[in-house]
Amino acid sequence: MMKQRHFRLLEDAMTIWYKSRWPGKGHSTFSISDVEAVREGHQSEVLQSTAEEFPAELCFTLVFHGRQGNLDLVAKTPEEAKAQTMDEKERQDQWVRDWFLKADKNKDGKMNFKEVQTLLKMMNVEMNEDHALHLFTWLFGNRAVCPFYKMLTQRDEVRKVFKDYSGDGENLLLEELETFLSVEQHEGGQSYQLAKMLIDRYEPSESAKKQRIMSLDGFQSYLCSQEGSIFKPKHLDLHQDMSQPLSHYFISSSHNTYLLEDQILGQSSLEAYIKALKRGCRCVEVDCWDGSDGEPIVYHGHTWTSRILFRDVISTLKEYAFKASDFPVILSIENHCGVEQQTVMAQHLSKILGDTLLTTLLDGQVPQQLPSPQELKGKILLKAKKLNNPEDCLDGTQTDEVSDEEAEDAESPSTGNPPSKLSKELSDLVVYCKSVHFRDFEHARSNAKCYEISSFSEKKAKALAKDEGTDFVRYNTRQLSRIYPNGLSGAISSNYNPQEMWNVGCQIVALNFQTAGLEMDLNDGLFRQNGCCGYVLKPDFMRDSNTQFSPDKPEERQGYKPLRLSIQVISGQQLPKVNQKEGSIVDPLVRVQIFGVPGDQRVKETPYINNNGFNPVWNKTLHFVIHTPELALVRFEVEDHDRASRNDFIGQFTLPFTCIQAGYRHIHLLSKDGIAIPPASLFVNISISALT
Repeated sequence: MMKQRHFRLLEDAMTIWYKSRWPGKGHSTFSISDVEAVREGHQSEVLQSTAEEFPAELCFTLVFHGRQGNLDLVAKTPEEAKAQTMDEKERQDQWVRDWFLKADKNKDGKMNFKEVQTLLKMMNVEMNEDHALHLFTWLFGNRAVCPFYKMLTQRDEVRKVFKDYSGDGENLLLEELETFLSVEQHEGGQSYQLAKMLIDRYEPSESAKKQRIMSLDGFQSYLCSQEGSIFKPKHLDLHQDMSQPLSHYFISSSHNTYLLEDQILGQSSLEAYIKALKRGCRCVEVDCWDGSDGEPIVYHGHTWTSRILFRDVISTLKEYAFKASDFPVILSIENHCGVEQQTVMAQHLSKILGDTLLTTLLDGQVPQQLPSPQELKGKILLKAKKLNNPEDCLDGTQTDEVSDEEAEDAESPSTGNPPSKLSKELSDLVVYCKSVHFRDFEHARSNAKCYEISSFSEKKAKALAKDEGTDFVRYNTRQLSRIYPNGLSGAISSNYNPQEMWNVGCQIVALNFQTAGLEMDLNDGLFRQNGCCGYVLKPDFMRDSNTQFSPDKPEERQGYKPLRLSIQVISGQQLPKVNQKEGSIVDPLVRVQIFGVPGDQRVKETPYINNNGFNPVWNKTLHFVIHTPELALVRFEVEDHDRASRNDFIGQFTLPFTCIQAGYRHIHLLSKDGIAIPPASLFVNISISALT
């Protein structure tokens, strides 16, 4: 029986409390800002399984940001269930107010001197007792949170930049702001119009707006905004050419998408598909096995992972495939079923997906190249084995086949599964993604069709990239290739470095989305551009079938233009605590990592700052040379220095080099799960120039 929970919303504390009726169970709390969405009714596997016991109008599911599991709740009345839906304003992270409430130990709504000291430590502010007492006296006299917060967040480094361009030191005239935008922010000919827009948008004083001037408050608001961030705003939107063949794009891809945890004992869940699709993933995987009652099931075979129904996976795909992106989804089938249940799979695919599933060639002609994402908008493509070619009209009903990964990973121990037969009904649904075994690049050049796709283990792909890098790049201009983790790393759901595969143009670089870490940071960083649509156009030298590009020798390619990247790490703002031990304050340092071709791989870092996570100042400049800017990713990571053990992660942000805005910029940090942790940020000054 499902645990029924009582809950109440404490609006002042911005916290939801829930409590189980079961004996011995306590209560747990979490912030409203952790909640991404509220789904009403039976919209989870748990609530669906208890549908007879709990009516839909009493049920709702809290969906959390990142990889945190969902929470299914049952209300006493339908009115109570509906009341839990929160609008955007209610879910804003009221972080300063929340700190005050946490520091108010006796919950009397007031703050004594000891509680002010606690508050400062919570906010990562190191302050001696005399200074803290002075602050307490000032706070008591003002009786207001906002002046206190404003005093703490005064930014001397921003004021210095402001005064460098302000004639009177108090305001920036329109012409002075234009000069700043042109000289420091490299905005070029649009500086004048941009200056007017920024004053209208970020200047808080109406009288200043009328005079076309910007105050220090307005200037700081601009620098902390999207226009002032390190990421080019235009690159966040869909801006790339989407009319080229599928093989010309990197495609956000998931491995064993059904898993929420590890691949031995982990839970298989429909929620895993929902989370991946909402993150812009455009290639999801389904491992299909015969079910005991004639219904195909999905799980990681020969393990203790839980099982879900294939038809439920397809229903979930139908509902969520195009919520984050309109561009095509590739459904990668790992087929371990017998012919009979393969036919059931085909029936579910056709019935549930209907016209969304692409089952015929777009123009009825033998394809010379793959169709484009634009042409395939709103379509789901099946990637699986096929009895014949899309242009053939053969009448075969079955053939000997094995799964992609069993066929590819010849060095792995046998699974003991005999080759399975292939159902014609399932085969007929495969059009542009026919799975085939890869022999070698020479055979592919002479015989391969554009609609044939091969899967490579991480180990084999690395070997090919090292030994035949240019051939691999050329191969990927014509056909799709899919990379998956090695067996051992796959078992524990660890990931490999996707950059090595992108360096040779591999499109479907499948990662375990459920595993946070560096590798998923790189994946999120690459696909954050172009509207988060899951498709990123490859550089032009990776779309030319005659390219001479080699990741190991980038200087030999036509159009080689290395760049110099200089990053002045100026300061940090309101970094979160990572050690919750009372009195602990972080000692932050900033590490900058370049990922790209082997010659571009570099790591440099600032010194650490003692006991200051609130407003640390480094003023340290780091220099890099980027040989292949089109493939480079830049990762900013903040850590808490520890002399005795490994540093603790505080936050990170990763983006493509080509998306960086030069000038004075803020970097808004993300958590391990890739979730924003406002207002934590870095303030930097970035310079990009040609290497002379």
